[in-house]
Amino acid sequence: MKHTLVKKIASTLVIALAVASTWQVSAKDISQSELQQVMKNSQQVVVLDVRTVEEFEEGHIPSAVNIPHKELEARLAELSGAKNTQVVIYCRSGRRAEVARQVLEKNGFNQLDHLSGDFNEWSSKNLPITKVK
Repeated sequence: MKHTLVKKIASTLVIALAVASTWQVSAKDISQSELQQVMKNSQQVVVLDVRTVEEFEEGHIPSAVNIPHKELEARLAELSGAKNTQVVIYCRSGRRAEVARQVLEKNGFNQLDHLSGDFNEWSSKNLPITKVK
């Protein structure tokens, strides 16, 4: 009986680790400097800002595409050509980016990254910002 319990616990741990490692592979953090390098080298990347339109207009990462996280599911067609492209998602602090990541992953996007520190860190480091207004 003790041996059976140990086997059940071990198999549960293996499954839990497999699930955890799958999530990490599907959306890793990319640093501010790594994103700058990717953008500088003109590598194919979609920088996705999931904040509100108002936040985006006040300042965003140059060349970022704005689709607010609440509209993402309805506007997936705008990103249809990016399913196999690196997509770097950011918001103000991370919560909305995680919601967006889940939506994109569920819809077949397979190269998702999250900008570490999001826009708060980007702006605090005085990195380039584009303003609409």
